[in-house]
Amino acid sequence: MYIRKGVGHLHYPEPYVSYLIHFHGERDYFECHEVLEEYWKEVAPGERGSRWVGLIQIAVSFYHYRRGNFIGALKTMKKAISILEKKSEEINELGIDHLKMLILLNKTKDGIESHRVYHSINLPITDPGLIKQCEDSCKLHGYNWCAESDLANVKLVNRHALRDRTKVTQERKRQLTCKDGTQTRSI
Repeated sequence: MYIRKGVGHLHYPEPYVSYLIHFHGERDYFECHEVLEEYWKEVAPGERGSRWVGLIQIAVSFYHYRRGNFIGALKTMKKAISILEKKSEEINELGIDHLKMLILLNKTKDGIESHRVYHSINLPITDPGLIKQCEDSCKLHGYNWCAESDLANVKLVNRHALRDRTKVTQERKRQLTCKDGTQTRSI
């Protein structure tokens, strides 16, 4: 899955690196979910216990938490922790300290349960090369690596409600038409 480059340096999947950039750089948890979900569907479709699903759920939980949806945030964080607890080696392979991550996620879960005010976290990345790659990409895109989330940015905080859903709606209609048997096939 990974390509070794030089001694001790791993090349990580691009969608994972993108996830980290969105998570720590622009704090766009919605985009974290999007890029990693697409990758997960390519490499481990249907594997609900995948480390990719756990990481996706972290982002979804933080998206809900930042918006004040404590119920959704808590439910999703518990799922993420449940998956990731069992993935020590796989998480460490991603350049993240598994134990420190679980401590951080459980602390966040406690904050959500107590309805504490949202604050950004930084996943405990252990690979200096990965950090450098993410920092460089953040600079290139105008993001500040590990800065707090901009709670005043309505487009970021409410991204799900502001996106264009035309294609999704059209595809759902097409699927329903197929189920009804009323759609004609084209050659």
